[in-house]
Amino acid sequence: MDAFWLSLVMIFLAELGDKTQLVALTLATCYNTRVVLWGIFWATLAVHVFSAGIGWFVGGLLPGDWIAFIAGVSFIIFGFWTLRGDSLDDDEAGECKTGINPFWLVFSTFFMAELGDKTMLSTISLATTNPFIPVWLGSTIGMVISDGLAVIVGRMMGKNLPEKAIRIGASVVFFLFGAWWMYQGGSQFSLTVWLVAALTLAVAALFFFRDLIGKQRGNEA
Repeated sequence: MDAFWLSLVMIFLAELGDKTQLVALTLATCYNTRVVLWGIFWATLAVHVFSAGIGWFVGGLLPGDWIAFIAGVSFIIFGFWTLRGDSLDDDEAGECKTGINPFWLVFSTFFMAELGDKTMLSTISLATTNPFIPVWLGSTIGMVISDGLAVIVGRMMGKNLPEKAIRIGASVVFFLFGAWWMYQGGSQFSLTVWLVAALTLAVAALFFFRDLIGKQRGNEA
């Protein structure tokens, strides 16, 4: 049960400000909210069964301390990803389509948007250190709750959500979880391993915030 609630909370946070949450908001302006959330539920259930399966399989190949350490590194990277936020491209933010069953449109759109997304990768990381079924179900429900709240609050507030504050809060949780898991798994590791991990995190930070760094350099020039 702990794995279920952990997965629910972490995926709930991972979905805040994520691209798929923005997709949910867009679809909810076109179709009935209940249909949108039902399509999201089944699409997420389908994607995360593979995610949890991959994590469960990988988790059986490596020692527990390495799994925990790598999972910690990945969650700090997800924290950078969350802090940066996502945006929709022109196709994803386009006009509502007609002549297509709304459920299947939501299902297919969300299924494709979720492939390789942060929440999918977060589910894989969680499943490396936790049982398969609780991670699968918890991650699915956490994502639906996060998208449901975003749709409801977005409609009530005209989509004027405090996105920056939400992103900062969610990213802090990822940083704390990541640091704790790195410590738990890597407390006996050599300095070299920690330096490689620090370099990896530095490269990830530069990747996610390269646009911001470029703007600051442009302003200074």
